[in-house]
Amino acid sequence: MDIATVIGLIAGFGLMSVAIIMGGDPRVFVSGSSVVIVFGGTFAATLINSPLGDVLSVFGTVKNAFFHKVNPPETLIEKLVGFATVARREGILALETHASEAGDEFLEKSVQLAIDGTAPELIKDILTTELAFMEDRHSMGQSILTAMGTFAPAFGMIGTLIGLVKMLSTVDDPSGIGAGMAVALLTTLYGAVIANVLFLPAAGKLRVRTGMELLSKEIIIEGILSIQSGDNPRVVEQKLKAFISPAEREQIQIRR
Repeated sequence: MDIATVIGLIAGFGLMSVAIIMGGDPRVFVSGSSVVIVFGGTFAATLINSPLGDVLSVFGTVKNAFFHKVNPPETLIEKLVGFATVARREGILALETHASEAGDEFLEKSVQLAIDGTAPELIKDILTTELAFMEDRHSMGQSILTAMGTFAPAFGMIGTLIGLVKMLSTVDDPSGIGAGMAVALLTTLYGAVIANVLFLPAAGKLRVRTGMELLSKEIIIEGILSIQSGDNPRVVEQKLKAFISPAEREQIQIRR
């Protein structure tokens, strides 16, 4: 998993836990009814908002986005320039031995299409179609996570109203006021926490990871098309460097 995500989760929940413990008895922040209202309500609303298959698949999409390692653009450029050098010296068929060692399924597929002599227009069409559907899957995941981040605070407020009704219904019995007020406040707390520490940040991180993966795949498409057209490795290098910032270009080390 991305180290920033791990640090963020530990810091977010850790600091809140420390603040709760420092404030007194942490058991007052535990409410089963609040958990049921917020988590159950959020999940129920998500199922109403989106098809069951999409809701279930979003967990796989998020897992792949957070745990699947995307090759840095610099590494991809170095690898593609190396492929261009091999193709220039030995012919594009020589890349067949390198395809399985690419370490990237999309790159391996791209190299194989070029080796098979597929027309450049068809290669671009196949790869950009795959790119578009990957972006659609990730966008669906982002929208579901964003929706969950919207529903959670709303159900926190619903729990607050339930707690207030319960409290007011027992106004003649002071012993019931505390329990009603606890539910009223804790549901709002739970909704705000899971929305702003889990769902909305996860949607944002998925959006960032999608952008990184799109950039990597666009570099691969441009590199493979350039290699297939027989461009000089230096030309391939300059084409691909245009995708990244000047600071990132300085990190590229091409072996001649």
